[in-house]
Amino acid sequence: MSREAGYKIEKGDVHVEKFLPDKCFEGDLNDFYNEVEKYDSEFEKRRLELTKEGKKWRFFATLDNGKASVKLIAVNPDHPSFNLEGSNNIVLLTTERYRELPMVIKGYGAGADVTAAGVFADLMRVVNV
Repeated sequence: MSREAGYKIEKGDVHVEKFLPDKCFEGDLNDFYNEVEKYDSEFEKRRLELTKEGKKWRFFATLDNGKASVKLIAVNPDHPSFNLEGSNNIVLLTTERYRELPMVIKGYGAGADVTAAGVFADLMRVVNV
């Protein structure tokens, strides 16, 4: 989306606030699952604490003046992403005109049908160039 907005951003330009230690990403997929399993109880404890506070975790990406970042955040029930479920995504546009109340675009983000439709649309665009 950053590129669609005209920014020349590469993967390395995105600030990633990790919520898992680097050790989880060493080795193959089986190593990942074995390592990440060690953090299950810690994450569940924190999730239950958030639930008591009326909050949920959301993995959030931000683009602000050309600077991109991703991180895990806790949101309140009044946050537009609070009730997201499944593969749904949400985009919040905060601009000069939408400063106090961001414009919200909400809908399917992934899944086989939606991904296939996106790939098909991209192919059709390339064919028609």
